[in-house]
Amino acid sequence: MTDFNKNNLPSYSVTVGPWLVLGAAMLWGTTGTAQAFAPAGYDPAAIGALRLLFGGIALFLLTLYRKEFGSFHDWQLRPLLLAAFFIAMYQLSFFSAVAKTGVAVGTVVGIGSAPIAGGLLGLIFRGEKPGRRWYAATLLAISGCLLLSFSGGGVTVDPLGIALAICAGIAYAAYTLMIKGLLEHQSPNAVMAIVICLGALILSPALFRIDAEWIMQPGSIVVILHLGLATMALSYWLFARGLQTVAVGTAVTLSLAEPMTAALLGIFVLGEILNVQAAIGIVLIFSGLAVLVLRRRSPKPDPPHESTT
Repeated sequence: MTDFNKNNLPSYSVTVGPWLVLGAAMLWGTTGTAQAFAPAGYDPAAIGALRLLFGGIALFLLTLYRKEFGSFHDWQLRPLLLAAFFIAMYQLSFFSAVAKTGVAVGTVVGIGSAPIAGGLLGLIFRGEKPGRRWYAATLLAISGCLLLSFSGGGVTVDPLGIALAICAGIAYAAYTLMIKGLLEHQSPNAVMAIVICLGALILSPALFRIDAEWIMQPGSIVVILHLGLATMALSYWLFARGLQTVAVGTAVTLSLAEPMTAALLGIFVLGEILNVQAAIGIVLIFSGLAVLVLRRRSPKPDPPHESTT
């Protein structure tokens, strides 16, 4: 039987937490590949809204079934609304940044700025001081993202796109900070269900722009279900549990597994060509993640000597 501590968390969760966040990031990394299989003619903003909607409904039903919502008076309203606002802001800012300045620059600025913002927000609001492992891992992973993102050649730099990408990175770190605080009082399922549903509500106007013919195609349905259930519901189910024992800055740095996963899927699933620069980038990201995930084993104490007297 598993032992639980005073916060009702498994005693092994401190070790497992980084792996759960890593698993969530790898699921997020499948988003681009899934959209590559979507029929032509989709609206990125509408896709983002549908992703939140289906993911939120799935988590809401799970939480309702497990009766984990608790009393309305137990919820902290301000961080809940802020978390929903930031998760919606991330969707809009990131998609808009990519449209303005391209996938390469938008991705590296957005995802690359998130660990820095996460480390600062965690330090300011929660007193989480990043250690040497975090600095080393973040430096390695961001360097890898730079090489990976710019390995394809042509780069477009748009000032507004850069600003939107930075906003996306800050928004991601900010909603991670809000969720971290909410998890201290509520179950992971309940927190993510409400935050994602509220985020979908904020983005709901984009749903009116969806082409009815496009959404009824079998390929569209499969892609939307994957984005909603796998890259939103399941990923945030993992992310929330990992975040219970992982610092904000560390969690955001671990999320840099997303571009690494996207690059590997592009190579092995979409048939994209891996050049030397991209290969080095993947190795650097993997090395940075390993620094955070793989913990040193403390030496076992010597067994007590039996007395012979």
